[in-house]
Amino acid sequence: MTESSRLFAPPEVVLERRTDGTIRLSCPKPLGTPARVVGAWLEHWAEAAPDRLFLQERGPDGAWTGPTYAEARDRVGRIATWLLQHDLSADRPVAILSDNSVEHALLCLAALQVGIPVAPVSPAYSTQSRDFAKLKSILDQAQPGVIYVADHVRYGPALAAIRDRDAVVVSGSERHAGTGVVPFGELTRELDHAAVARRFLATGPDSIAKFLFTSGSTGSPKAVINTQAMLTANQQARGELWPFLATDPPIIVDWLPWSHTFGGNHNFNLVLCHGGTLYIDGGRPAPGLFEQTVANLKSIAPTVYFNVPRGYDMLVAALRADPDLRRHFFSRLQVVFYAAAALPPNLWDALTALALETVGTPVVVTSAWGSTETAPLAADCYFQASQSGVIGLPVPGTTLKLVPNGEKLEVRVRGPNVTPGYWRRPDLTAAHFDDEGFYRIGDAVRFVDPDRPERGLLFDGRVAEDFKLDSGTWVNVGMLRVKAIAALAPVAQDIVVAGHDRPAIGFLVFPNLAACRQLAPALAPDAPIDAVLADPAVRAAVSRGLASLRAEGLGTSGYGTRALLLTEPPSIDQGEITDKGYLNQRAVLTARAELVTALYRDDDPRVVVLGGA
Repeated sequence: MTESSRLFAPPEVVLERRTDGTIRLSCPKPLGTPARVVGAWLEHWAEAAPDRLFLQERGPDGAWTGPTYAEARDRVGRIATWLLQHDLSADRPVAILSDNSVEHALLCLAALQVGIPVAPVSPAYSTQSRDFAKLKSILDQAQPGVIYVADHVRYGPALAAIRDRDAVVVSGSERHAGTGVVPFGELTRELDHAAVARRFLATGPDSIAKFLFTSGSTGSPKAVINTQAMLTANQQARGELWPFLATDPPIIVDWLPWSHTFGGNHNFNLVLCHGGTLYIDGGRPAPGLFEQTVANLKSIAPTVYFNVPRGYDMLVAALRADPDLRRHFFSRLQVVFYAAAALPPNLWDALTALALETVGTPVVVTSAWGSTETAPLAADCYFQASQSGVIGLPVPGTTLKLVPNGEKLEVRVRGPNVTPGYWRRPDLTAAHFDDEGFYRIGDAVRFVDPDRPERGLLFDGRVAEDFKLDSGTWVNVGMLRVKAIAALAPVAQDIVVAGHDRPAIGFLVFPNLAACRQLAPALAPDAPIDAVLADPAVRAAVSRGLASLRAEGLGTSGYGTRALLLTEPPSIDQGEITDKGYLNQRAVLTARAELVTALYRDDDPRVVVLGGA
């Protein structure tokens, strides 16, 4: 028995082909009965395992601290009592502007317990933005009755920008500037068990649980309705495909933001549904912060680990450099899971090899597919795929429709996990569903093996991202981006593919500055970015990467002839990146149109041009 078959359900799919070329895929296993509401999980585990640790975070002294399931239920009931006193509803939800924290989690669960929607807002819109335009747009749509911030001082500029809102401001900070700010401790003073119980029983599967906002890469972020049923259907499907969760409650160390569906719906609810323990990682894959992630992984060995490709890039380097970290990380790890973008093959191979070297068996590396509108699970790779980029098969209860669109198969989704629409935007809702009720997600897929559909689907990029060269040749942006990042390793942190209506492909490269500095040891450690990126060793590494892509012989659509290393990181205000680290290709190309022009100028000294191009 392979490790994959021990952990997962057998991969199965039902395929129906139509005469117009459309293909429908579904799971033959019917979806079991999901929990009525999210709060049912907390109630269950508070009774079944009251003393088990539920949430843990680093306290002021650096030690792990946080509630058990029984303690969490008590605090959730008290916070819910306070919320019920403030006339909150879908028209006046709770907005959360905080990073992940125990307070954030308890406030969210309390609102869900009594049928009050929550609107978690990306902290970057409050702490990294310069104009707060997206924050204002989000609050205009949500019209919250309560706004929570973890630290009134840190979020002071954002609060000043939205001070005209008719909302109660709650802060977790002990420092309060001025009056009118409610300390979080006030929310836990009273408990009206009867009132909370009545509202809990009145909350049902169709109740709105969350308004989650898309990254806003094109225009203002949209408020996606997430119902209680969407969230519980997700975890019911997850449990059926990952049966090991029933006997091995997950222990995860996770940084992924709860303002996004991956961290806030999939990962958080995975722990809550299956009675696990979540260690909140205050680090993230960024300079100066990733060291905290390493320290946390040295402290807690996860059973399932989640991250995005950028995070795995930094983690692989840390694992290679630190044998103690490597032994601890793999000591009880069952699944390595990546999302947000395809994992470059070099990272896939490295994780597999490091596990084999450390514990004697390769770790299962897998992924899934979905979106904010599917909360997020729609397809799942519940088997060990043969390569990166495999998104698997439709989960129980979900049907995928593959529709021919040019040279691609556009994928659409229908099931209990799919949003009923966008809050107060019937026009957007109507535009995103076809006449059979399938959600138009905008992605494309293809079969790993058309003759063996049970081997799953490969993510084939965003339909709108692909383009033609001036020769009429189509460029598959999603596939090329992954290959290019691997070829230009370690220089490339991420890559944006350019070349629409041009004779050849070019790359805008967001560099891995730490790796670039290592390639240029003669430079001072504090040498400016321009000098590092202009170093001959760095440019030579880029040139070798371009040449290796061309050597694969895939034609003009399979390699870039030029690359430009970018000195400015992606902007969240411009919608170029989410705080998960996912780049939006179109937004970068639009915001940096002048650099795209420079990329195709042979006299620009910043551009690395492929020899013989």
